[in-house]
Parts: sequence; structure tokens; C-alpha cells
Amino acid sequence: MPTRILAAAALVVAAPAVHAQSTRAFKHVFLIVMENHGKGEILGNTVDAPFINDLARRSMVLGNYYGVTHPSLPNYLALVSGSFQGIWDDCKAGASVTCAPEEFVPGSGDATDGSYLTSAQLASASAQPHWFAGSNIVDQLEAKGLAWKAYMQSMPAGGHDVEYAPVVNGTVVKLYAQKHNPFEYFSDIRSNPARLSRIVPLETDFAPDLASGNAPAFAFIVPDQCHDMHGISPSTAALVGLPECGYPNAGLDHGAIHLGDEFLRGAVGAIVASSAWRDHSAIVIVWDEDDYTGFAGCCGSPAGNGFVLGGANAPALVLTSTQRRGQVSWKAANHYTMLGTLERLLGLDCIENTCKLSRDDLLLDLFSDE
Repeated sequence: MPTRILAAAALVVAAPAVHAQSTRAFKHVFLIVMENHGKGEILGNTVDAPFINDLARRSMVLGNYYGVTHPSLPNYLALVSGSFQGIWDDCKAGASVTCAPEEFVPGSGDATDGSYLTSAQLASASAQPHWFAGSNIVDQLEAKGLAWKAYMQSMPAGGHDVEYAPVVNGTVVKLYAQKHNPFEYFSDIRSNPARLSRIVPLETDFAPDLASGNAPAFAFIVPDQCHDMHGISPSTAALVGLPECGYPNAGLDHGAIHLGDEFLRGAVGAIVASSAWRDHSAIVIVWDEDDYTGFAGCCGSPAGNGFVLGGANAPALVLTSTQRRGQVSWKAANHYTMLGTLERLLGLDCIENTCKLSRDDLLLDLFSDE
């Protein structure tokens, strides 16, 4: 949803009410996924991201949080399935779609440029159809009778086969990007109309669900590429009236960061103002990976040719309706750790790499009342 659509719901986020409910499961978890920035580009950057930095002072900040790997798509897959599915690309979904790795190979054009993947990893990734049969958090939630919904900004209604949208004056403007919608890649979701109906444009469903008291137990919220800090080409940004979203010629993308900050101001404000927030809820904000300046990792990130192939240090924040104070956690964590923690908070079983995590590996202390 463009920032202006959320503006009516945007509020200055007051300190959340405190309730002594640390022992019962969370009723609502709102997971918001942002894009492609290192921790140091966001936290401390009060000029471009004043709301985020104000929120950081009152929330739990993860100082040692990592993307699972590069690029975007495998990180989104990791967040909902506990696996990066063995790929290193951003290709569209499809049973016949296969793509060679874009990162950790020669010619990638960034810090991952090199022969970091083994020959076996290259062969396996290149042959992997982008139509995954493994389990995902939707399976877990529905098995427990818990409601879920994915709110995708700028996604066309019923646009499950669309890789990018919209089309403006005959030009594809990459606001909605399927690579940031991991649910579209799982065969047991794509073959189920009822499940597909839970993947919706943020503009049409988010505010009404909050206002009507119908917020799901698990809400997966993805801004479009002008509001998740990813950015798009300057020419297409001009087509949608958001020139600040265009990639800069050099240096930090101040405009994209500011647009993302304003999106979060509206989205977090709307959630905190809703009845769902008063019912033992949490907001989790993570960035999928850093801006490709490195590939440090932890906690189950893949390894190849002697290197950990991580997504590097990225920002992550946790705010709960029962939180007493803000602080920084230096526990090493990534998207597997976060998914495993949310599974525990929602009363779900583990899945894939989250089953390798001990209780001490999880981030449960970030969600406590203490």
C-alpha cells in the first residue's frame, strides 16, 4: 500500500500497555519484512529513519542478526519454511522454472563475486524447480486451527502468477515482486484456492482486518519495493510519482530508506491502535539481508568451499504489547532462529532447520514481560 494509504492510520506509537501474561501463547504475530540494508545503515541513521530509531529505543533490538544467505528469495523461503530450499536466485515461481545461482559465483558484481559454491551446490541449485513440495508455516498454522494471512503491497488482486506489477504506460514497474512473496512457491499453497485467498493485496485487506477485529494469528506483511527500502530504477520510480525510490547513482539510498521508515510508521501505528494489539501481540520487523557488502552468517546458514554463505548483519526489531522496556540482544540469530521462536510462541512444532535449534538458541527472552 502506498504510504499515503496508511497515513490515515499512522499514529505516534505510544508505549505499549503492560499485561502480566508472559506464560500464555501470543494471540497475534505481525511479521514485517524489509529489504537489503545492513544494521549500521538503519540503526543510528536518525535523518533517514527517525521512526525506526525511535522505535528501537522502545523495543528489543537484535544486534547480531543475519540473513540466512543471498539474495532475497531464499531468505523469504527460510522465514516461512525453515529452509532456503537450496537456491541462490530471485527467479519466479513455477514447476518448470529453474535458475542458476546469482550469488556466490563469478560475475555476481558484488561482495559475493567468486567461486564460493561447490560444484555439487551449483548443479543442485541449477536443477531445482521453483515449486517446492516441502512443509511450511501455513501447514503448521492450519493444523493448529490458527488463522494466517499474507498482506502484499501493490500485489494485483488474484495476481498469483504475476512476477512483477503494476504496468504503467506499457512499462512494468517492479513495485510488487513475487520473489518477496514466498507462499507462491509452495505447491500445496498454489494448488489450494482457499489458501491462495489468504494471500491478498495489503491495500484492500490490512486496515479492514485490523478495524473489524479479524487480524489473523500470523500476519506476514511485505511492503512493495518502494516501501521496503529495496528501491527501483529511477525511470520507473518517476512513473509512479516516487522519484525518491529510484536507485541513486552512488552512495546510500536515502530516499528509499525514508519511504520505508514512513511505511513502518503507518503500519506499526495501525497495529498498535487496533484491538488485536491489546490481545497479547507482537510485531517483528526484519530485513532479509544486508546490501551485499558481506556474507557473514550463523545458525544454519549454508557453507560452500570453506566459507559460510550468509546474508550478513541486518537490522531486526521486536515489539510486544507486554514489553516493559527496550534493550539490545547480542545473541547470534537469523531467519531460522526467528521462525523457530515464532513457532514456539504460537504453539507450533518445529520445521526443517528450526528443528536443529535448542531452546537456548531461540529468542524467547525478547518476547517476555521482564
